[in-house]
Amino acid sequence: MIQGRSARLAATITALALLGAGCGDSRGGEAEPLARPVGAETDRLAPVSGSIKGSGASFPDAFYQEAVAGLHPVVPDLRVTYEAVGSSAGREAFGQGLNDFAGTDSLVDEDDPIGRGEYRYIPAVAASIAVVYNLPGVTDLRLDPETLAAVFQADVRRWDDPAIVALNPEADLPDRPIIVARRADGSGTTKNFTRYLDRAAPNWRLGGDDTVDWPASSEGGAQNTGVAQIVGDAVGAIGYLDYGNAHELHLDMAAIRNRAGSFVAPSIEGTRAAVAGSEPAGDLTYDPLDAPGEAAYPITAPTYLLVRPRYGDRGTGTAVVGFVRWLITDGADTYGPDLGFAPLPTRFRELALASLDRIEIG
Repeated sequence: MIQGRSARLAATITALALLGAGCGDSRGGEAEPLARPVGAETDRLAPVSGSIKGSGASFPDAFYQEAVAGLHPVVPDLRVTYEAVGSSAGREAFGQGLNDFAGTDSLVDEDDPIGRGEYRYIPAVAASIAVVYNLPGVTDLRLDPETLAAVFQADVRRWDDPAIVALNPEADLPDRPIIVARRADGSGTTKNFTRYLDRAAPNWRLGGDDTVDWPASSEGGAQNTGVAQIVGDAVGAIGYLDYGNAHELHLDMAAIRNRAGSFVAPSIEGTRAAVAGSEPAGDLTYDPLDAPGEAAYPITAPTYLLVRPRYGDRGTGTAVVGFVRWLITDGADTYGPDLGFAPLPTRFRELALASLDRIEIG
């Protein structure tokens, strides 16, 4: 049974990788016709032509790739490419002028080669970071922040540990070691996951950043698909990745106790509830981690596009601004929910569109 599951997982991960190269369908298997986007921003973008490239976060990659693929028949003269290389690498490329826009799940920091005033955040969509696990026969795992922290910093090493059993009295938890899967690359997903633990779990010691000093016993995977591969292949494994990929790959996902005391599994509804409890700052960043509300999924993360406040080339600037306007509105509405990404509330969109309108072009 596990061999069959691993084979299916590997096939789907391969399909996701091919999609990143513009060669496939994010849902795996046979390609289905993509929905045709409609709306004011789609009409506005239709006459735009040129070629632009982005790179960065792998967390929203499935959404970006499907949106680009769906847009092409409607705007055939605009070529958009996006390479999922991780948030840190995307910000580095942006600072070096190697891409026209960057995807990032974490904020620009002093280690990035990007000067103050050389970028703007545009919030794109939001999604849950799922805690995925591989325990045949255990389909409704519950974890609280303290136990989740203990697992990922190797204080709890076996699935039948009393701390896990106490939260799951009805589950048949095995006498089996826990295999912790985590990102090997610099990752905004890691930063949001560890920031959540740093905030919600008093026993967490590893801090919150794009990379942390993981226990030597953990296993690193490249990008979200690498973590998924480890978890899918190893019985007893646990890891974290975006809800969309976890759902697509049919991985079991734990319900996490939120601030209100409710155990909530990752979902579009849980993501929306978390975002509803947050407000955008002046630079349009926001923080839905450990949000209030009984329905809020506590490990909900934003993802942003970094754009330049000015583009010297008119064609590039027009294409970037037009594409990003479309992506966060008609694109998000058309392709986001089916892939596990929640479009942002109207108040977020209005602020983002106003910021894009202020970009200097030419």
